[in-house]
Amino acid sequence: MGSVKPLSPTLLACATFWLSAFGEPKLNVMFITLDDMNRDSVGIYGSKVKGTTPNIDRLAREGLRFEHGHVTIAICMPTRAVWMTGRYPHNSGALGFTKIKPEVPTLPETLLEHGFMTGILGKTEHVVPSRTEAFGYSRDRSEMDNGRSQELYGKFTAEFLGKVRKADKPFFLMVNSHDPHRPFDNRKPASERKLAVEPKGSSTGKNNKKAKRADYPAPSRIYQPDEIVIPGFLPDLPPIREEIAQYYSSVSRADDVVGRVLNELEKAGFAENTLVMLKSDHGIPVPFAKTNVWRHSTLTPWIVRWPGTVKPGTHETGHSVAGIDFAPTILDALGLEPMKGMDGRSFLPVLKGKRQKGREFVYTHINTIASGRSYAMRSLLGKRYGLIWNGWHDGETTFKNESMSGLTWKAMAQAAENDPVLARRVKHYLFRTPFEFYDYGKDPDALNNLIDDKEHAKLVIRYGEELRKLMKKTKDPESRSYQKALSEIQ
Repeated sequence: MGSVKPLSPTLLACATFWLSAFGEPKLNVMFITLDDMNRDSVGIYGSKVKGTTPNIDRLAREGLRFEHGHVTIAICMPTRAVWMTGRYPHNSGALGFTKIKPEVPTLPETLLEHGFMTGILGKTEHVVPSRTEAFGYSRDRSEMDNGRSQELYGKFTAEFLGKVRKADKPFFLMVNSHDPHRPFDNRKPASERKLAVEPKGSSTGKNNKKAKRADYPAPSRIYQPDEIVIPGFLPDLPPIREEIAQYYSSVSRADDVVGRVLNELEKAGFAENTLVMLKSDHGIPVPFAKTNVWRHSTLTPWIVRWPGTVKPGTHETGHSVAGIDFAPTILDALGLEPMKGMDGRSFLPVLKGKRQKGREFVYTHINTIASGRSYAMRSLLGKRYGLIWNGWHDGETTFKNESMSGLTWKAMAQAAENDPVLARRVKHYLFRTPFEFYDYGKDPDALNNLIDDKEHAKLVIRYGEELRKLMKKTKDPESRSYQKALSEIQ
């Protein structure tokens, strides 16, 4: 169920014939995004849970996977604004759940202007929502079992590609799975799921309007609490095991969607001349991940398959790339001019196996979150170390976000009442400190803040200065506050 097939010999032969007979076909782009998927959930990235993502793993084996691929901001709507503009949040206007400034160009609109057909499946409310004409073809999550049905993703992918073939134009299709975002899978067997809408007339008209599917479609694999591995930044408690098992079941369903749309791409005959890029919008929606700037907040799977250009089976470990670089790279790959005002830059040379200077660090943000609260955070991440500045820290303000709404935070807070170590962890999450510095090579879960460690003092100074330069260069409005805080620790 949901398994993607490798490219067939017949398709390869057909593609070779068309290339020789009619010249090189135009390059298309399929951009697949996963909602709230942690990188360590993906098999080829070292998942400790078995069988999580066979389709994503196969895609990676057919292309390139980045070891150091980040998003710029670990919140769903603003991270997509970064992807679509190539600008940092303060330069696009989309600091949080806000619109991109009217004068800022976007990727889908630019591609439309250059004769591409543009399509989007899911997350329509979070991808350039103020630009209603940006995508010529659109299917919202409400048309796909709240973005959880591989069958419907497959159906609409095929429908879009059929329109493309008739129009004889290149395309950009953005496929946005709503898994593994909450609500997580309920882990019921498929036979016990209530998928039918309640019949009309069974109650009042008002209640009928609220009638919805009771359960989402079953994933190809449902995980039990004793099968999963708790992320290292969380304690191992029974309620957390239950929630993470629900999450992994949702991961499986997201992988089913990936497999289905890739199969439709091949069936339609576009696989050989389509650049496929897959990425998660940020980490898992639990405390210490989503809506923050720790490494596991922004480090996501980033996979690129581009037949004839990207060498299959490549594990790219030498360069750091970020969401800010997505739009510049797509335009460069398509041979189009950069959009005006982009902060990111193309990593096309890296995809072609070349070295590219200036890819030692990525610069990540948090500004305004979904609730409307502002929590200014900045981070500079290298391949091993990372510096965090919590501009909102004052010793009194507490952090609160959607990731605290599930079973995990409640279990942590309750257990902390009798566990001094966990109590300190909970307190840190709620209040933070002005600066944090981590050796992610030795401490991937960011459990040991080294900001006051004398052995790391020179590195802290270096990272602090590099972050200052980046904030100034990009005209970050938090630069002055950051400079003042930095002077107090130097």
